[in-house]
Amino acid sequence: MNNITRPSVREIVDDFAKAIEETKREAAPPNKIVIDFRDESKKKKERPVYTVPIDLLRYRKDNGRISSDVLDYEKNIAILDEKSREAQKLIRGFLERKDREKTEELKNSILHKGQQDPAIITCDGFLINGNRRKMVIEILNESSEHKGKFPFMDVVILPGKKAEGGPPTLKEIEQIENRYQLQSTGKAEYYGFDRALSMRRKVKLGMSLEEQLRDDPAYAILSEKEFGKAMKKIEEEYLGPLDCIDRYLSYLGREGLYGTISTGMADPGGRWQAFIDYYMNVYKKLENEKERIKLGICEDEVGKIEDIAFKIIIKRELKNLPKLHKVMRDLPKLIKNKDSKKELYMLSKIKLQLDKEECSDEKGKEYDEREIDLIWAKKNEREINWHLKKAFDFNEREKEEEAPLSLLQAALNKLNHKNMTSEPLTAEDLHEARSLAFKIKKRADDLESEFFNLEKNIKKGIDEIIKKHKK
Repeated sequence: MNNITRPSVREIVDDFAKAIEETKREAAPPNKIVIDFRDESKKKKERPVYTVPIDLLRYRKDNGRISSDVLDYEKNIAILDEKSREAQKLIRGFLERKDREKTEELKNSILHKGQQDPAIITCDGFLINGNRRKMVIEILNESSEHKGKFPFMDVVILPGKKAEGGPPTLKEIEQIENRYQLQSTGKAEYYGFDRALSMRRKVKLGMSLEEQLRDDPAYAILSEKEFGKAMKKIEEEYLGPLDCIDRYLSYLGREGLYGTISTGMADPGGRWQAFIDYYMNVYKKLENEKERIKLGICEDEVGKIEDIAFKIIIKRELKNLPKLHKVMRDLPKLIKNKDSKKELYMLSKIKLQLDKEECSDEKGKEYDEREIDLIWAKKNEREINWHLKKAFDFNEREKEEEAPLSLLQAALNKLNHKNMTSEPLTAEDLHEARSLAFKIKKRADDLESEFFNLEKNIKKGIDEIIKKHKK
């Protein structure tokens, strides 16, 4: 028999809550607002808006916008205690590195219009919606031009321990973030990688992907068939690539080090898009038995192909070769070609790990994972480029061999084959043979007509050019 459990509630810091309660002041009218919390939006229940000293407001580490940075830091360095000043500085730093262009836009908006929308906080001052606004206001307050100009923020305070309904559960906090930050009607600047991590965190806290989408007005109006398609699309664009990233990190012995993948939209070394391309074009085919048969590979070859794809992703910049997204798109074609596949398989022989002395500088200080990737890529650049180029060359050669003239010649050769006679056919086969011969004749007539018209048009065009030249 399963035990009855209560939904997990976020721990409230009593001292912080007391400070908020003692310093909050009623905001200037309009000082009431309906927020999307529990069923209050449907009931049009208004909550008061207060002004609170900005110093009492704290960033929340479970902010989906910085999911990759937090997970990477906690895996690589230490668990963040968001109650500490040090953790607050780090979280602000993560926010500052995200989408600087949007941050600049928000800064200009606050300077010209002030804070337009109240933030949403827990009763002890942790921001659920409004982390980036606090970060921008702090930057303005620290500047010489606007020093101390914005000492307060307008906020809506969620219920505490003794309030009606009690404090929000962890799932309810995720729902608020989903409604204000992740939904299609919300903040479009959310980076795909962080969005994927945030979606998965919500699933772990009991908010299934289906629930996340049904909570979004843009999806709620869809028919069941359309909703199913939309959900599959989200899985393929976010959760599928994220699973591939987890296998990649495990493959490199870097479980949880998401910062080595990407730090945001402005990260030139980011590989999030590469994993979308890998998942959509390669992994889905590797997982499908019918697709594997088409590609001519066995199930026990899947690991080797993923090893090759991951090495290409580490290398990332491919000299004198198509861009990474095209390589991932064309990888199944290369695998299908026997000679190209042989060249690709040579990449599996490349040693993944660097020697110990290659992983540190002259003073013995170890390089971080991104620097190690660059060193590995430089070391193996020639070999990777060589085998990939040969693989593409073999594939192009096969395309040339399948050009129209080559195909026509091959078809004629087949028809003129010494075994192409009626003698071995039975009475039952003759009807089908006649039907096939008729289809071949019709197709040949259609092609002859098409080639004739093209030739006639070309000659006509040349004659017109000659006439114009004579004039």
